[in-house]
Amino acid sequence: MKILLVEDDRSIAATVVEGLTAEGFVVDHAATGAAALAASGYDMVLLDLGLPDMDGRDVCRQLRTRTAAPIIMLTARAEEFDRVLGLELGADDYVTKPFSFRELVARIRAVGRRTVDAPADGPAPDDLSGVQRIAELSIDRRTRRTHVGAEEVALTAKEFDLLAFLATDTGAVRTRTEILENVWDAHWYGPTKTVDAHVASLRKKLGNHEWIQAVRGVGFRLEPPA
Repeated sequence: MKILLVEDDRSIAATVVEGLTAEGFVVDHAATGAAALAASGYDMVLLDLGLPDMDGRDVCRQLRTRTAAPIIMLTARAEEFDRVLGLELGADDYVTKPFSFRELVARIRAVGRRTVDAPADGPAPDDLSGVQRIAELSIDRRTRRTHVGAEEVALTAKEFDLLAFLATDTGAVRTRTEILENVWDAHWYGPTKTVDAHVASLRKKLGNHEWIQAVRGVGFRLEPPA
């Protein structure tokens, strides 16, 4: 996997590049937003939000219009609002500084796997070959495209995986642990609130909060709005 690291702090960048290279990744480094937008040929982006020439959120937004490569934000902004905003802008995951290198590698591998693999716990392959329709919602796992009515909904890789997983058993309640294990990774190191942030972003994009219902203290279920 070739990773584009967008980080203006040279010392942090050098440490991350050295560590990821030792883990078998190929890493290119961009120190500015402009350099990141000019780069090509990468499979994943690690994006610091505190860049000298552009707001990292603007870089994320522009990258998402140019590439389907997963984007993991690296930032010291830990508030829920910032996490949700980042996901809505197109990020697939959000790592708060300071982070352990072990966690970063685990996130990279988990996002990479979930981008190319279908959910492990789902319908039989025959059920995934066509378009699944739930009321006006349609989910095409083969092309990874989602529509509400005639309008296509632009989802990040992680948002699509979350929606597809909930849709494998419409109406069934999925716990946060189940979601993390199937959509993220069985050895997830992050907080379960990551699920809530993605659900909030997905609800907004689907255009109706009621598509994904919260079951207090348990998890979430996908159902057509009343």
